[in-house]
Amino acid sequence: MSHKIVRNCPRPAPDVVHGLGELGVATVHEAQGRTGLMKPHVRPVYASARAAGTAVTISSQPGDNLMLHAAMEVCRPGDILVVTTTSESTDGMFGELLAVSCVAHGVVGLITDAGVRDSAELTAMDFPVWARAVSAQGTVKSTPGSVNIPVVCAGALVNPGDVIVADADGVVVVPRERAKAVLEAGRDRVVKEDKTRDRLRNGELGLDFYGLREKLMQMGVEFIDAEKGK
Repeated sequence: MSHKIVRNCPRPAPDVVHGLGELGVATVHEAQGRTGLMKPHVRPVYASARAAGTAVTISSQPGDNLMLHAAMEVCRPGDILVVTTTSESTDGMFGELLAVSCVAHGVVGLITDAGVRDSAELTAMDFPVWARAVSAQGTVKSTPGSVNIPVVCAGALVNPGDVIVADADGVVVVPRERAKAVLEAGRDRVVKEDKTRDRLRNGELGLDFYGLREKLMQMGVEFIDAEKGK
């Protein structure tokens, strides 16, 4: 099997990435047709973690973080590391020292379907990380892998340069070529939800303005008034 490190992958405009980050995971997921969501076992190391950036993808052997170090050379400010392993792993392959390197190179977060360590230090640094597990089990640096190739992380396909949005709701992937369109759809959705929120606040029933009452009746659901005194 060949291994490679790809440099100079295209990325969306920073303002598009920032805008998607402001929308948050739930809105972005809905705006792109309920696609791109990673499986919920990938969770933030601390509850307030929030990040949006462009993916630098890493394929590593389980228990080996050599390729994370190799990836730092190709990172640009605003990138997020997306790390997968060739078979299931919970070893702590990322910790405080790599986070320090990430900060120095402008990397804004890390997503992995494996494990991380030094959770207290990552929290104190306010460096956002989403992982399958937190484990003190260390790793080696002895097996080659690849950087900036298509990977599957927690069930979601991630290509280099795709937009990653992550918060307390999870992690969603926006394909690079769709990022601007998804941002526009997400902003339209926010406007619509603001109007819906006002209607709900004023006491209107979603059952009525969503047209759900008629839908229930079409399904054969009956509305029956109970007899008084019973």
